[in-house]
Order: sequence, then C-alpha cells, then structure tokens
Amino acid sequence: MFFVYLEAMKTSLEVAGNVKAALARRGVTQAEAAEQLEMSRVAFSRRVNGKVPFDVAELETLSLFLRVSYRSLVEIQEDQ
Repeated sequence: MFFVYLEAMKTSLEVAGNVKAALARRGVTQAEAAEQLEMSRVAFSRRVNGKVPFDVAELETLSLFLRVSYRSLVEIQEDQ
C-alpha cells in the first residue's frame, strides 16, 4: 500500500513539473493559470508543487489555455 502511495506522489510531482515547464515556456504566471481554472492561487500552488494532484479536467483546461498537448502535461519518464 505504501509503495502505491509513493508512486502516486512521484507521478504527481512529475505532472506538476510538466505544468511548471509549460507555464514558463508560455510566459504564463501561476496567478493567471489559477484564474483560468477558477481556483485560488494557493490551491493552484499546492497542485503545481505536487502537494495535491491535478485532476483530468484541470489538466485538460490547462492544455487548452497553454496551447500544449494534454499528453505533454501528463507524460512521465520511465525509470532507467
């Protein structure tokens, strides 16, 4: 059970990193992204820092707003 939790946290952190990178490439602030998702900056910050996972709808909205593929936001690197 603990292993599953660790894997979920790792995935959440990787997705958060992908979102951060997309925001930076597009020059979009966390405040702007939070507004687009109709959530507080604190709630968005918790997601983009991997403390709370993004849900599918949030990632879909971000992909459209940032003009990037959904896949680019959820893609994770396999361990070598």
